[in-house]
Amino acid sequence: MSLRARISTDLKEAMKAKDTLRLSTLRLINAAIKDRDIALRGEGEDRLLTDAEIMAIMTRMVKQRHDSARAYEEGGRLELVERELAEITVIEGYLPRQLTETETQAAIEAEIKASGAASIRDMGRVMNALKTRYSGQMDFGAVGPMVKARLS
Repeated sequence: MSLRARISTDLKEAMKAKDTLRLSTLRLINAAIKDRDIALRGEGEDRLLTDAEIMAIMTRMVKQRHDSARAYEEGGRLELVERELAEITVIEGYLPRQLTETETQAAIEAEIKASGAASIRDMGRVMNALKTRYSGQMDFGAVGPMVKARLS
């Protein structure tokens, strides 16, 4: 079952169960997916998003919610922090499991060996391979400096 179909099915189940938090979060995900579908049509592409593109959208949504939660916490709005964290939990249920620090280091080492990367010039090749293989499982904002440090 595609990710889009799974989200749609879960949306219907959340409606039946009257799970308001899950329902509103799934509606937000659906809206973001539909916005991107419309943008693609505007660019002249007549296709639906792939599961990888949908995962990228949801990954961005998780990052946005982390940022919002941090801002709400600084502002003393703890009820909004709890809501953002609950939405993160729902969204992460559709994303693959995040690799641990040890697993990330091992994946970086394996990709460096597999690609034969020897210097910082090879960083782009290593990062592209990691993004292809571990899309949605790593925070590439944190992985970039790790690869750079390893190749320096």
